[in-house]
Amino acid sequence: MTALSRATIRLFWVAAAIAVTVAHPVHAQTKRAMKPIDLLRVRRVVAAELAPDGRHVAYLVRRPRNPFEEKDGTDRVELYVWSGERRESMPFVTGDVVVGGVRWTPDGRGVSFLAKRPGDEHRSLYLIALSGGEARRLLEHETDIVAYDWSPDGRRLAFLAADPISEERKRRRQQGFNQEIYEEDRPFVRVWVADVSSEKIENPRRLDLPGSASVVQWGPGGLLAVVLAPTPLVDDHYMRRRIHIVHPDTGQVLVRVQNPGKLGPLAWSPDGKRLAFVSAEHQHDPAAGRLMVADAATGEFRDIFPGFAGHVRQIAWESPDELLFLADEGVWSTLNRISAKGGKRQILAGPQGPIFTSVSYSVAAGRAALIGHTPHHPPELFVWDKGKGQPKRVTDHNAWLEQVRLATQEPIRYRARDGLDIEAILIRPLDWKRDTRYPLVVMVHGGPESHVPNGWVTRYATPGQLLAARGYAVVYPNYRGSTGRGVEFSMLDHGDPAGKEFDDLVDCVDYLVKTGLVDRDRVAVTGGSYGGYATAWCSTFYSERFAAGVMFVGISDKISKAGTTDIPDEIYLVHDRHRLWEAWELFLERSPIYHVQKARTPLLILHGKEDTRVHPSQSMELYRHLKTLGKTPVRLVFYPGEGHGNRRAASRLDYVLRCLRWMDWFVRDKRKDLPPYELDYEKAAGYEKN
Repeated sequence: MTALSRATIRLFWVAAAIAVTVAHPVHAQTKRAMKPIDLLRVRRVVAAELAPDGRHVAYLVRRPRNPFEEKDGTDRVELYVWSGERRESMPFVTGDVVVGGVRWTPDGRGVSFLAKRPGDEHRSLYLIALSGGEARRLLEHETDIVAYDWSPDGRRLAFLAADPISEERKRRRQQGFNQEIYEEDRPFVRVWVADVSSEKIENPRRLDLPGSASVVQWGPGGLLAVVLAPTPLVDDHYMRRRIHIVHPDTGQVLVRVQNPGKLGPLAWSPDGKRLAFVSAEHQHDPAAGRLMVADAATGEFRDIFPGFAGHVRQIAWESPDELLFLADEGVWSTLNRISAKGGKRQILAGPQGPIFTSVSYSVAAGRAALIGHTPHHPPELFVWDKGKGQPKRVTDHNAWLEQVRLATQEPIRYRARDGLDIEAILIRPLDWKRDTRYPLVVMVHGGPESHVPNGWVTRYATPGQLLAARGYAVVYPNYRGSTGRGVEFSMLDHGDPAGKEFDDLVDCVDYLVKTGLVDRDRVAVTGGSYGGYATAWCSTFYSERFAAGVMFVGISDKISKAGTTDIPDEIYLVHDRHRLWEAWELFLERSPIYHVQKARTPLLILHGKEDTRVHPSQSMELYRHLKTLGKTPVRLVFYPGEGHGNRRAASRLDYVLRCLRWMDWFVRDKRKDLPPYELDYEKAAGYEKN
């Protein structure tokens, strides 16, 4: 990790050596098509916090590694600060670092963050002054600090950390007793409160609270809002997190807010009288998307925007009586204002603009910092000033994209066979021509409580622009069960897995064939998690419709899935709505392996070996049956050390290269044999050594 000296920081302010302002356009004839190696160049703004006076924004940039040039690993996350006066950004903490938990000190003079620096045993709390200098460690705990918050007066700090392993257990492990007690030996995450004096953090004391904590926030009146789940299990984190208002000195729970089902972000009102939060409507609601306001003294709450045909994503108080909120609405997003008492909203930005995912607001300055992306650029920092029009983009961490020709991207709407309107995002082939039919890749999102907006959609597992550069049309359907269109739409798949929801995918293909864009005989499907389930279903039940499939961490056997996943209650409550023993036939018949004898679709299966959400055996089962039948090409690729999705740069690059080659081999070239299992990584990625 590197932190800049004061002199160097002043130099960056003046020179703006890092290109974080909007670049000048490049003539289209000089641009090139996107290459796989470009995925390792994409930088994304992933968090942004506005200073109390609104004059600066501290934000984090996620930067991938290049395994051809450096040690493989997960993305780096670096700290930058944008100045409203200079309209420039500068790097504060960069290099081989993963920064998280960015907060301004209450006086606005410094930025605190979490990181594990060289010499640290655990993830610790650091502070760097706004004026520059080296970051210094404020607090090291006996386990990783996972979250924290400053008290409004800056005199105390609340933080979360997991219980440590006992010395006796450490000793036993050294003796070889390293057994794991499944789901019983996970450490609880506890709330700690410490005093801050002379910029030192002293006397941390643990609060005795009932459960495992995931969020802690100081209120203006000095109380804590703490989110607790009964246990550290993933299922409890998903379905049973509840808000508790706690006295920081005694640890007494003063108020419990019985939010229903899943829980999203929360925020204290400036006067401390209310607590706004995003919640599910009820326990069967698949996603937290309702805007609730609770009385901090009683815990009573209500939905202040009932019946909203979208999903609330983020919230911030604009005043003691008014809220700002970001919402997903179909394939768009909006920035809105609403009274804390409810009523009509005022749309401040959107819907047909950047897709905003985060908002931080300064009441004193009347300014908001937002993170937004579009079809033309990944997530960047935006700033919105109250009463001064639309948010303005203020950074460009991907100026190199000006050298790249991106294919046309647009939202579409089609009608499913039962008359329901479905939205999707379509990327046309690069340099497409009318009256020409192209191969199509159907890109199926996971969840299914998720959706694809009309923003930047190209990532390692969803390589839309890379496929378009190779002559494919790519479509991302927001099939029934997706978010962004209200609670009712998101529940249309309940109790009907692989039913009408996956019929929507085939109906999308038929729509695009009817428009004249797509060649019906050259259609492929891919997706991860629930999208992997869709891929397996389309490659078996609907096999006659698909020329190739690439399945990632997907489901093939719903019977064994029910007994091997780490979220059995979440799946039951917000998806299947049946326990296995209540609907054996349904679970069997909606399993791709039940239809495996129909399979003629060449299928590439990829899976993280450490996946606990969808056990790797799901991929093994489908592979083994297809291999035994011998009616279609199949390959299984495991990624050691990876879980439910790849995190390391080499694993991600391997995935996208295998996906692209599989599509070309079976869809474009219509080959019948398996491609070689080895890859020439540099050549396939388009990597050129400097």
